[in-house]
Amino acid sequence: MAVALVLYVAALRNDFYQLTSPTTLLWHVALRKAYSLVAFGTLGYLVRRALLERGRRRVALTTVASLALYSGAIEVGQYLLGSTEGFGWNVVDIACGAAGGIFGIADRLGNARRLP
Repeated sequence: MAVALVLYVAALRNDFYQLTSPTTLLWHVALRKAYSLVAFGTLGYLVRRALLERGRRRVALTTVASLALYSGAIEVGQYLLGSTEGFGWNVVDIACGAAGGIFGIADRLGNARRLP
């Protein structure tokens, strides 16, 4: 939960974005999307582990859906703070969240028996 909170706050801070991927870089948007995939993948792995430890069922679906919803919450927060990205980029960012959820379960995808 702490990791999710830190990532949420970082995603809402424009100064953090400027520090990690300044707009002076030609590929700054691609760099931001790459960062988000790494962050969402890490969080997806942690969510999956937490669900497994609690004996939850449908861990794969819950992990992917949770990360997509979390990414959607980030988009809402950014919108409320004045982001002007546009709907298309919002969809891409939510897809990155869902992809992070898939990355979080990827080590279990090869063996269906291991994936609850």
